[in-house]
Amino acid sequence: VSISPLRSALGEFPLSTFSINIVGSFLIGVGMFYFANRVEDNETLKLLLFSGFLGSFTTFSTFQFEIYELMRDGSSGTAFLYVALSLAIGLIGVSLGALVGKII
Repeated sequence: VSISPLRSALGEFPLSTFSINIVGSFLIGVGMFYFANRVEDNETLKLLLFSGFLGSFTTFSTFQFEIYELMRDGSSGTAFLYVALSLAIGLIGVSLGALVGKII
């Protein structure tokens, strides 16, 4: 019995968590580069916005649990794909966000 409510229409792949984490990666890329060039270096503000707001927006603990759940259910291939795509596309999201943050 799966206790994760975040299963997607793609079957076992946790698309909801994956999508939120990619959006969060993009937003942190935008924010870090936008604020780096326009706002006085304020560590408290950065912690509030990026670790606080985006940290609660993204879902690392859910990501970890879903990997565990996939492996427990014998779907190690899907778990590996989830980890690999999350890391690769998350990095692409941060990179694209950084480009946008530099432009705006």
